[in-house]
Amino acid sequence: MLHALTGVSATRTALRSGLVVLATILLAGACSQPAPVAPAAETSAAAPADTAVLTQRGDATRVGWNRHETVLNQANVGRIGLRITYPLDGAVYAQPLFVPGLGGHNLVIVATEHGSVYALDADAKGSARAPLWQRSLLPDGAKPVSAPDDVKCESISPEVGVTSTPVIDPATNTMYVVATMHDQTGIVDRMYALDVATGNDKLPPVTLSATVAGSNSSNGKIRFDAAYEQQRVGLLLQDGVVYAAFSSYCSRMPYEGWILGYQAKDLRQAVVYTDNPDQGSSGKRPGGGGIWQSQTGLVGYQGSIFVTTGNGPYNLNTGGRNAGMSLLRLVRDGSTLKVADAFTPFNVTCLNDHDQDLSSGAPLLLIDQGEVLEISKEGRIELTKIGSLGGFHTINQPCDHQDRTDVDQLVQELPVQTVDGGVWGAETTWTGGGQTYVYTAGVADRLSAWQLVDGKIASKPRSQAAEGLAYPGGIPVVSSDGDRPGSAVVWIVGNEDGGPVLRAYDPTDLRHELVHEKLADYTNFTVPTVADGRVVVGTQHTVVIYGPL
Repeated sequence: MLHALTGVSATRTALRSGLVVLATILLAGACSQPAPVAPAAETSAAAPADTAVLTQRGDATRVGWNRHETVLNQANVGRIGLRITYPLDGAVYAQPLFVPGLGGHNLVIVATEHGSVYALDADAKGSARAPLWQRSLLPDGAKPVSAPDDVKCESISPEVGVTSTPVIDPATNTMYVVATMHDQTGIVDRMYALDVATGNDKLPPVTLSATVAGSNSSNGKIRFDAAYEQQRVGLLLQDGVVYAAFSSYCSRMPYEGWILGYQAKDLRQAVVYTDNPDQGSSGKRPGGGGIWQSQTGLVGYQGSIFVTTGNGPYNLNTGGRNAGMSLLRLVRDGSTLKVADAFTPFNVTCLNDHDQDLSSGAPLLLIDQGEVLEISKEGRIELTKIGSLGGFHTINQPCDHQDRTDVDQLVQELPVQTVDGGVWGAETTWTGGGQTYVYTAGVADRLSAWQLVDGKIASKPRSQAAEGLAYPGGIPVVSSDGDRPGSAVVWIVGNEDGGPVLRAYDPTDLRHELVHEKLADYTNFTVPTVADGRVVVGTQHTVVIYGPL
């Protein structure tokens, strides 16, 4: 079993070795339940093991830079086209995953809001083929949650099923996925452990539940309630535990930010944490502190979990446990998580008053620099150290001085709306030609490349794409063949005035567009998956695969 995802190099080593073992076992026929392979799909050459995309944004650090793309480069990427469109039973918000060389096929794994998971032939061309397997996660009598009727929240609509990106453990051939549903008991979340080769259960699914001690209920307990907690953040597999994080349905009270962890080997609950246990008293429970990060996965690195939290009470500075509106580094502490380090903006009360939560953006680890970058709805670029996040420092009447950039004790802080419209999603980074860049895609901005010099972000973008973005901006990723010159490409799916578009750019000069592919429809927070010459995008009704024609 893969017991730790502790950084880029360790993750890749584990993926590489695990997938080789996995492919050998499956090709030898050791699977107890054979996959229902569609007759029209022919066997394909196995893609290299290191091309696997088994978790959201590539690995547990969520950096979003795939350094193993040997097929597509700046010289040939302009000649890709649509290879195949697969119809699905619901919208795709989870990032598609890529599993190379499994049972004679390279697989795209995709989950839908109708509560289904599909395994598709990544190499098929032309008309759509039958899935290699398809699995509904809804037991008899259950149905997807109705966004307008059940939860009164249409940020994901019309139904809510699987929203977060699953995670695959290559050492055990197990995919972990959380499905939301309405069954005879009400609204529930269930975690599944599926065999990637067949879609069958490897373990009995478990219903997610939790109770913690807290001062904001009449009996001194806070109970996790799936009717108010939305599971959007991509799953994290770290140290043998699968973690799922939760926010709210359109801020419907009461809610908290929860992280629930389950042992990968048997799905027994191992960790329960809420970032907001003591927000009220005398039975009052106003809620807050949701963890959603525009669906970007929990960030795991060297045994720590990095998260941002949303609007909610904060009292960490006085020894309390409420951690709203903060960047946190959490570490395992028995059956819970503890805050090992934190950063909270000096104007936290003002941000709370105006719904400018940090958790619209996910932390970006700049590992080579030993830094963490964070951008929220405010559009500030905030840069701090991985090992010392910055704590909390404020001034009198902070709401009258929100343009200050010298109060928070960080490596660097740029002004409000440096990234126009703020960030709903995640950034990515790339190093080439001796230069390091960070790529942002704000809600009312353009895709922008910021140069990192001596551990700090230049005050102005080095280059910007010509096209403006609409809400919710975009989530860029980078592909390259290691450090090979001319191999790096920046990818983004953006919602523009003319509709959604898949684009690719030269990372050193974003004025140079390399790919322009219009999409029929779109889901918010879409992350394209680039793997072994394929570019996979989920939409409202389909998954589309681009590649060399």
